[in-house]
Amino acid sequence: WPGLLLLASVAALLLALLLPVLVAPPRPAAADPAAALAPGERTAAEVVLAGRLAADPRAFADGSCRALLQLPVGASELQLQPCPDLQEGWRVRATGVLRRPLPAPHPLLAGPAERLGRQGVFSQLRVTRLTILARPATPIADLRRAIAQRLIAAAGPERGGLLAALVLGSAVVPLPAALTAAYRAAGLSHALAASGFHLTVLLGAVLLPARQLPVPGRLAAAGAAMVLFLLLAGPQPSVLRAVLMAALALLVRESGRRVRPLPLLALTVVLMLVWRPAWLLDVGFQLSVAATAGLMLMAGPLQRTLEGRLPHWLAGATAVPLAASLATLPLQLLHFGALPLYAVPANMAAAPLLTPLTLGAMAAAVVAVLLPALLPLLVLPLAWLAQALTAVAAVTAGLPMAQWQTGRPQPLLVLCLAFALGLGLLPGLGRRWRRAAPLLLALAVALHLGQLTGDALLLVHQPGAGAGRDLLLARHHGRAALIASHADAISCRQASQLTAALGVSRADWALLLDPLPAADASCWQRQAGLVLANGHGGPPLQLGQQLASPGLAATALSADSHALALEVGGRPWLLLPDRQALLAWQGGAVAEFSASTPPGLWLGFRPRPREAAWLRSRSLAQVWLSAGTPVPASPHHWRVTGESGFLHTAH
Repeated sequence: WPGLLLLASVAALLLALLLPVLVAPPRPAAADPAAALAPGERTAAEVVLAGRLAADPRAFADGSCRALLQLPVGASELQLQPCPDLQEGWRVRATGVLRRPLPAPHPLLAGPAERLGRQGVFSQLRVTRLTILARPATPIADLRRAIAQRLIAAAGPERGGLLAALVLGSAVVPLPAALTAAYRAAGLSHALAASGFHLTVLLGAVLLPARQLPVPGRLAAAGAAMVLFLLLAGPQPSVLRAVLMAALALLVRESGRRVRPLPLLALTVVLMLVWRPAWLLDVGFQLSVAATAGLMLMAGPLQRTLEGRLPHWLAGATAVPLAASLATLPLQLLHFGALPLYAVPANMAAAPLLTPLTLGAMAAAVVAVLLPALLPLLVLPLAWLAQALTAVAAVTAGLPMAQWQTGRPQPLLVLCLAFALGLGLLPGLGRRWRRAAPLLLALAVALHLGQLTGDALLLVHQPGAGAGRDLLLARHHGRAALIASHADAISCRQASQLTAALGVSRADWALLLDPLPAADASCWQRQAGLVLANGHGGPPLQLGQQLASPGLAATALSADSHALALEVGGRPWLLLPDRQALLAWQGGAVAEFSASTPPGLWLGFRPRPREAAWLRSRSLAQVWLSAGTPVPASPHHWRVTGESGFLHTAH
């Protein structure tokens, strides 16, 4: 009873701490820069902020960059164009226009408000004038920068970046996008992130020669290694989890008691969440805890099960990555909607390379700081190992269906999947409980497949040039088609995120209505099998022409506007992206399309009162408006996106 009472008390405390994090959105403090913005106000007059840069600026291809400015109370993100020479720790005074970060227009998209909110930042400053006040010494930041720069200079941006990431973590070291994409598709992203594995390798290298020292000496050596690891990788939640758990385990072991990994993990998680409940929402923290728990609970039973079918060494090599993959599977589906199908064999192939490569990278980091002249000699064999590891990732990522786009399921379905995996794989459960696992798994899969294969139309709207930026995604039997008002990089990136999150590896076709050509046509080519864009200033489809695949079709209805007829699984829609298209319809210059049911209508702008009255007289099943506010006296079937939002209907 005392144990149960203690457990119940801890659970009640955690629930009281975490419930506000899960239910209520984070709010800025009273003295935060966001307090200068009135409720509902998007931007403020020119303001001046002075503080310390929390990290080196992140640069972009267009010459701009962003940097986090830490203030006496709160923080703000600086947006700079062009990007000046700035470094972490410098004190600056920035003058510019303060604004609230825009929220993501759809839950499946990443928005600045959500990205910054997870860091406790609630404002952005578009900088017009910047003054450097002081350049204080920043030895830790300088050390990180020197290690990364020297390793990259010695081995190149890809192999040197990989070596630096093994020491510092990919959150500190910028890596080529193609490299991170290949590792993600192969299920090897953990190799690029500072994690418990890297700390384990470091502690093993330190404690092995220190095993003859007395207890205080061993603790001092291990403590110094953990502090160095924390300073270099940064205080990320996953790094803190690994360091805190390793410290507790070391203290328990050196005291002569038996280390119980699972209670130790639970204690570590409780301490961290009591200190900062918002870490519960950090994806890296969630994956770190899930993978560690999976290794503790499932690796042993899986190995014993596999030993009856495989050789002993192969059973052990398979059980570890399989346990970690199964434990993190619900979180991967929830956050990414993608499943690396070959993660287990890829991790088995990478395992013999990772330990020597990690140890070698740490040794190279020491040489880069103390004896940089010897670095090229040491890096040469490490570069071969790095190339071999990257080859494993590239070959795996190039296999058919390497990253299966399953779509992001609803949280309730993820919960069903997690229970099914737990009932089926966790040791100590009776046969009656195990029988429920296939039923739960089948229910979750069936409901998710039903969502993926249904007919639907999704409209995403957000502020942009002109009336705004709109993206329509039509779905039919698991396939999709795209219609975009803009062909810029933002629209293409969001189209990619939406299709992947909805389980569509590639759309059948994409129709770009932007009069300007796409800055990166290859981006759109990756999104759809056929991409049709504006040609010579005219609409991409001429009157009567049709762009179609089974169940999805767009037909041009006007010779001098972008008016389109869209069919989604037999459901008709009339698309009027701009006022010119509406005027063409009102003037009889839009061809009528036959439909057995009243069509839906999308307007890419807010109609004027006379236009709204004319539309109300038409027979329309549903009206969607890309507008910030509703039209007065509009019928109940008229819906608006809001300034930044979405509309969705399932057929």
